[in-house]
Amino acid sequence: MSYRISMFADKCEVNKETIRYYEQKKLLQEPLKTNAGYRVYSDVDVKRVRFIKRLQDLGFTLNEIYKLLGVVDKDEVRCEDMFEFVSKKAVEVQKQIEDLKRIERMLNDLKQRCPDEKRLHACPIIEILIEEE
Repeated sequence: MSYRISMFADKCEVNKETIRYYEQKKLLQEPLKTNAGYRVYSDVDVKRVRFIKRLQDLGFTLNEIYKLLGVVDKDEVRCEDMFEFVSKKAVEVQKQIEDLKRIERMLNDLKQRCPDEKRLHACPIIEILIEEE
């Protein structure tokens, strides 16, 4: 299926400016244009934008995403030091996982300590957070 930019942006759940920005940053290839000059996008483009957005949601920068898309695009220049890049990123992700697990434990602990009443002033959350730092 093919989409003009408005429908494409809606399908990807982003705005048109985001699409144009991704094109400017070379995250999206220049789309085909109709005889009337309208940009036309495909379902492959939809998947690509959703991939980009998902990686952004997971904390990847656009530069990192551009690098990773080098594999999909078969771009030898972007793939040049891919092993080093991926290895470094894997260490960063592992650190984030450890931090998130620590936060999860802290929140579960706080949940157990909070009173069942709705009196917020009686909840020890702030004191516990300050003590743990």
